[in-house]
Amino acid sequence: MSTHNVRVYGLLVNDKGEVLLSDEQEYNMQFTKFPGGGLEYGEGLIDGLKREFMEECAMEIEVLSHFYTTDFFIKSAFNDTQIISVYYLVKNIDAFILPIKTKVFDFDGDSTADVLQSFRWIKISELNPDDVTFPIDQHVAGLLKKYYESDRT
Repeated sequence: MSTHNVRVYGLLVNDKGEVLLSDEQEYNMQFTKFPGGGLEYGEGLIDGLKREFMEECAMEIEVLSHFYTTDFFIKSAFNDTQIISVYYLVKNIDAFILPIKTKVFDFDGDSTADVLQSFRWIKISELNPDDVTFPIDQHVAGLLKKYYESDRT
């Protein structure tokens, strides 16, 4: 078994200063994170991120720049691996057609399905670390807020 789990996530920010969040239900848990997921064997970070956005959001993206790579130890919430997450600032290439919700965990369909997912925007100026579930995402939420506050002043 591998001891490390490499994850890649996209920070998609719209022209209203909002970042896209993914609300999910999987493994009998509900959690909120940035869109993205696990790297597959043989895949580079950018290719993995583009695949994840196609799978989760049915959306082609362009990677704008690297934003953050995990620089502290964190154990996976789901298994016995060490998580290494890489975050990129991204933008959508095509028109945005993803259904957007306004409430947390507002899933369509069968609530007993193995995997449920919905998306919503949150203003970066109102983003709090507690708006996302996992420790690395919480750290990135704080960094993103600082980045946009310093960039806009």
